[in-house]
Amino acid sequence: MPTNNEFTELFKGRPLMAILRGMGEAKSLAVAEQAWNLGIGLVEIPIQTEEDLRALRAVAATGKSRGLLVGAGTVVSLGHVEQALAAGAAFTVSPGLDLAVVAASTDAGMPTLPGVATASEVQLALSAGLTWMKAFPASLLGAGWFKAMAGPFPQARFVATGGMDSTNASQFLESGVSVVAVGSALGDPAQLPELAKIMKQ
Repeated sequence: MPTNNEFTELFKGRPLMAILRGMGEAKSLAVAEQAWNLGIGLVEIPIQTEEDLRALRAVAATGKSRGLLVGAGTVVSLGHVEQALAAGAAFTVSPGLDLAVVAASTDAGMPTLPGVATASEVQLALSAGLTWMKAFPASLLGAGWFKAMAGPFPQARFVATGGMDSTNASQFLESGVSVVAVGSALGDPAQLPELAKIMKQ
């Protein structure tokens, strides 16, 4: 049975994860460095185009040289799992829950973070051995969703993704979210000081 307990250690002391979507190789490298310098140790690069894969290869190689892990996001097929592995990804992230993708990623040595948005999906993920999940789209689910899920599923650990920035990250963390994934907020100089404060809490 696949598990993704590795995320417990990977996310330890790291309340934020960076998502670098569609930025291209050069900007992805620059923003990844910015995230790492803020103390955000985990970076995800969604792979939807060849340019995304080039960015993943470059950022993963740079991260490895710093002892930091980079994952592939928007992994929705077995082909994506193969591409992520070839590009040097250390983990995968999906917008939904596909047990075939979970199995393939786990078999390839990459722990995977499946997306969930309902109690049924959370229960299925847990029954498949997965304790860490990506709650997506978190801003639409709302902070109250996480408090509701904590009742029947206290063992579930969530990474809130979608619409997250410095203005709402703390609210979601206080609602029981383990990690908040931020994307465009990293490109906003006004938000960087606030994100830094969250990292130090």
